[in-house]
Amino acid sequence: MFLIQPFRYLLSIVFFGLAIIGTAYSASAHAASVLVVGDSLSAAYGLEESEGWVALAKEELHADYPTIEIVNASISGDTTEGALRRLPAALARFNPDVVIIELGGNDGLRGYPIKNIERNLVKLAQLAQQADAQVLILGMRIPSNYGPAYTEKFAQSFANAANESQSELVPFFLEPIALDTSYFLPDGIHPNAEAQPLLVEPVLEKLLPMLESLKVTQ
Repeated sequence: MFLIQPFRYLLSIVFFGLAIIGTAYSASAHAASVLVVGDSLSAAYGLEESEGWVALAKEELHADYPTIEIVNASISGDTTEGALRRLPAALARFNPDVVIIELGGNDGLRGYPIKNIERNLVKLAQLAQQADAQVLILGMRIPSNYGPAYTEKFAQSFANAANESQSELVPFFLEPIALDTSYFLPDGIHPNAEAQPLLVEPVLEKLLPMLESLKVTQ
């Protein structure tokens, strides 16, 4: 009887200590979620979903971060204006730690005013940040036949938006494949399956440090 009581007391101290350690660990490291808000370039247009860069990025991340969640909320044909209408609901539903914004290409191809595109990108980033998410913007360029003034200002708008919203930036998402037509579908616009792994690299180069800063569990 006199031995049992001290033993029970010792066990209670041990379990209490483990509980504190567990709580501290969960506060410093956690599973993260990434929300991708994009257009056809991220929606795996013309491909199987599993062939798209988002699915490939998730597969590669799971090697080191098996608990991470990547939600692909991309819609073919979407614009920055359209994304502004649907992003609040997506943020509320998925509560992401990181939001990747891959939008603006359709705006540019339709000749939308540059100031509107830039303003919308900033608003998208700020909405995500207000929901406590970090933001990564994927920059885009459009064909030179839109005129040098428009194409240059269009490309610069992504850097401007990232700077104003203090977001991370991939300056030109399609840079690894842009000059090689063999990496595109017959429409000459959308990357094919062979191109998708090449698109993953520049995204992960920016995304991994963001996940590390969140102390994501491995």
